Amino acid sequence: MSQRIAILPETITNKIAAGEVVERPASVIKELLENSLDAGASDVSVEIAAGGRRLIRITDNGHGMSREDALLSLERHATSKIRTDSDLDGILTLGFRGEALPSIASVSRFRLATREAGSLEGTEIIVEGGRVKDVKACGMAPGTVISVEQLFFNTPARLKFLRSAETETGHVGDTVARMAVSRPEVAFRLASDDREMLRVQRSDLRRRIAQTVGKDAAAALHEVAGTEGGITVTGFISGPQSVRSTTSAMFTYINGRFVRDKVVQHAIMQAYRGVIDRGRYPILALFIELPPGEVDVNVHPTKHEVRFRRQSAVHDALQAALEGVLRRSPWLAHRQEPAPPAQAAPPTGQAYRERIAAAAQASLRFVEQPPRSSFPLASASGDGTCTTPVAAVAPPETPVSVREPAEPFQPEPASAESAGYFSALAIIGQFHGEYLLCQSGAELVIIDQHAASERVAYQRLRQQFRAGGVESQRLLFPETLELSFGEAAVVGRFREDLARIGFDLEPFGGTTVIVAALPRLATGRDGMQLVRDILAELAALGTSAAFDGAIDDLLARIACHSVVRGFHPLENRQITELLRAMDETDFAASCPHGRPVSHTITLGELEKIFKRT
Repeated sequence: MSQRIAILPETITNKIAAGEVVERPASVIKELLENSLDAGASDVSVEIAAGGRRLIRITDNGHGMSREDALLSLERHATSKIRTDSDLDGILTLGFRGEALPSIASVSRFRLATREAGSLEGTEIIVEGGRVKDVKACGMAPGTVISVEQLFFNTPARLKFLRSAETETGHVGDTVARMAVSRPEVAFRLASDDREMLRVQRSDLRRRIAQTVGKDAAAALHEVAGTEGGITVTGFISGPQSVRSTTSAMFTYINGRFVRDKVVQHAIMQAYRGVIDRGRYPILALFIELPPGEVDVNVHPTKHEVRFRRQSAVHDALQAALEGVLRRSPWLAHRQEPAPPAQAAPPTGQAYRERIAAAAQASLRFVEQPPRSSFPLASASGDGTCTTPVAAVAPPETPVSVREPAEPFQPEPASAESAGYFSALAIIGQFHGEYLLCQSGAELVIIDQHAASERVAYQRLRQQFRAGGVESQRLLFPETLELSFGEAAVVGRFREDLARIGFDLEPFGGTTVIVAALPRLATGRDGMQLVRDILAELAALGTSAAFDGAIDDLLARIACHSVVRGFHPLENRQITELLRAMDETDFAASCPHGRPVSHTITLGELEKIFKRT
């Protein structure tokens, strides 16, 4: 019988490996940059032409390689990162497979030049399509230079899958930016077709983020630092004002390695739940540090995916660290109030007050004004003279309290007892019965009273639920509610869970239920519509086991039904109480659905509108 199974030649196996590792020019640059950083480089330069198809050149000042190591590096599974299988449980380097260089060299015209610091000369190796063409000595500075020309020249099927040069350049830029954020202590440069796209010097993390995502975005970042169960989370995150429509500005690293992990992203979005709108993503750079044995990076050839030994612990530690920052709404609490505009000050001083007091004392020698509460109405005689009797009295012995000259109009100040951001606002009034107008220094603060009330109610409901159950109010006259068969089935499946959030629904025969109690905060509103809305959300869960995962949405629905909507005039006392409650509330800058609570208009913006600047 003829032999059907054959061992593939090395050139074919390298091309197969290249299909897993080398997807596009950006993946080539990622692998080469990881090698540069593992080599201890502090200065890395990336040059590309035609989006990386024509040329990719990486230059670094790392420790370089000897002639023997340079030749070995082009062999498959040749690496300096690991030696035994036990090393796989403690990987701290970015690369470790030993597949990148031979895979890249097999699908390109490849040149490697390298020199160690103690060597008199460097080594240059030229490879074409996986075959070594030349090895020779060369003169160069310590470090490594790798040139990749005509990528996929010998695999036209892969070449056809590449996008336009502009698209590939964009992917390269994203890759270099992710690497740059991960190592602020390393200088990076990126040039495309002889045009410099990025140059960042050694700096700290905040400045590095500003250099890669923009100064405006970086200025609105807030520091994160937390440790839980041996898992450390550090970095910076944005507030609700600085969000993007994609995840391109979310930089997450596990032990210094950039990852796109579902567990990590789920924890981030859970922390931001109710802070930003759905479909929006924050700007952040987060570094998660944990023992190397707790994470498996040997999951996928691209090393973008990892597997955690304690998945729930990582998720909870990350979510707790982010919520610890977000619940304080730091973008409000630590705002620097700008100085009010300069204006002519009324006359003040001790001498001025003494002159006014002397004049007041002199006037009291002739007339004593009766108390305001009993001041009689003056009657006029026909000749226009006043007939009200006037009594002359001696001047009082006690000094007269003199008021300062009237100040320009100032809004009614909030109570001085509270030091919170919202409580410190000066109340101007209400607009359209829906928005509160307040002043903070030289800023006009507009507050959506429905969103603010909804956030306060939602936080109170959460506190009650965590304490054992949402506080309910029994109805004086229970109401009957006709349900559909599907709604009735939901009641039967979730009746005990509904009691935990304040609803008491008793079967009354057929598909009718008696609504005996509602959440106390929601009484006085359209309770029957709230019941139907809650049942509709529960119907989508399918099983009772999913109830706890949907509790935040359910409580947000109750909160929305329990607070003022639309036109609703408020007295100053009610406004003051709402502002005070906002300062006692976590995540005060947004409603539970992620909509903003307040908006600020600066004095400068108003002056531009009225063309005063």
